[in-house]
Amino acid sequence: MGKLSGKTAVVTGASKGIGAGIALALAKEGANVVVNYARAKDDAEKVAAQINQNGSKAITVQADVSKQADVDKLFAAATKTFGKVDILVNNAGVYEFAPLLDITEESYRRQFDLNVLGTLLSTQAAVKSMKDGGSIINLSSIVSLTPPPASSVYSATKGAVDVITRTLAQELGPQNIRVNSLSPGLVETEGTRAIGVSEGEFKQMAISRTPLGRVGQPDDIAKVAVFLASDDSAWMTGEILPVGGGARL
Repeated sequence: MGKLSGKTAVVTGASKGIGAGIALALAKEGANVVVNYARAKDDAEKVAAQINQNGSKAITVQADVSKQADVDKLFAAATKTFGKVDILVNNAGVYEFAPLLDITEESYRRQFDLNVLGTLLSTQAAVKSMKDGGSIINLSSIVSLTPPPASSVYSATKGAVDVITRTLAQELGPQNIRVNSLSPGLVETEGTRAIGVSEGEFKQMAISRTPLGRVGQPDDIAKVAVFLASDDSAWMTGEILPVGGGARL
């Protein structure tokens, strides 16, 4: 029996990277998992297949969580398949770095729509499906505490996620729903490799500011997500946990 046996988790943006790592870790502890993806269907199906092969149950659901209709579809599939939702991981997000003079309205809306509105819409839907309380885990970032140059919009979205976490912890506490946030440092994923920040000069800069002397891996974040999802953290809500090897950008 795992720590999460009998529980159902919805993990947004779970086809790759941190989201995939969290989905697999929750399943390892016995949770059924709804693997959400926006575009990477094949990757999501690989994550779900691995979960199903290892003894838990998983389904994949395509949904852009910045859109109400897609969020409704996601949680309708979750409740139809598993009956309820106990855990929500708001992992889906996008990051773009640009100096002030290069910020565009399109980029601003894309980041705020997914990182902030998506978190709110998904949480709203999850709460309706949480019949016996639950745990909501938001993915923030250490940039909300120590924003680097050229990250005004992205850092602002993660600052908003932190405020949402603290606000909803108070609002949802009476329903026995806990809301906490994880704030990773630099994590090596498909996304960070694609834009070149998990290698070269940026990587060395990040390591130099990380007391534990390396960049993070998805499993580093996933282990803490399991803690927040389980009863091991039953007396924690409204907390924002840095998970970055002590890094401060």
